[in-house]
Amino acid sequence: MTVIGFVRHGVTAWNKEGRAQGSSDVPLDEEGIEMAGRVAKRLSTEQWDAIYTSHLSRAKKTAEIIAEKLPQAMFVVDQRLAERGGGLVEGTTEAERIEKWGINWKELDLGFEPHDAIIERGMAAIRDIKEKHPNERVLLISHGAFIKRLFNELIPDEQYEKSLDNTSVTIVELSDERNRCHLFNCTAHLKQAMDA
Repeated sequence: MTVIGFVRHGVTAWNKEGRAQGSSDVPLDEEGIEMAGRVAKRLSTEQWDAIYTSHLSRAKKTAEIIAEKLPQAMFVVDQRLAERGGGLVEGTTEAERIEKWGINWKELDLGFEPHDAIIERGMAAIRDIKEKHPNERVLLISHGAFIKRLFNELIPDEQYEKSLDNTSVTIVELSDERNRCHLFNCTAHLKQAMDA
């Protein structure tokens, strides 16, 4: 069986401002780079055979920082792991969206990437990873909305509604019978750093 460790990228300025990022290429800020270093240190104590990452710089930089601590791991950039395209709302805050399109903006056709398209590309990537890495442990560095949608597809029996935190670790064991979640949205590495 293949184990996937999903990691959400470090924080960005747009995260802090509450701006929709989607396919916009927003870099990590200083805190995001520091967070990536903390999750990298945590993961360096574990066995990981490969790192797959979205091509968007906030995820790719997080993955590169992790890869420095896991030099033996194969490194792959895969555009299928990008965040959901946000159409016209990218770069806007909730308040700006309400001002521009009204309270029901989510119900409008604003060019969002359809859910089915996200699942199709995400599951195709997962199938390829499973085929190329049987009985291996693979890190997948990506984005909050993308990981959550994919996770709910992989673990359909339990819907996880909580949004994923920056640099959180979620571990799923892929099996032909039934996928299992061993860890969800864990940020213990950030808490340990704050306590220290």
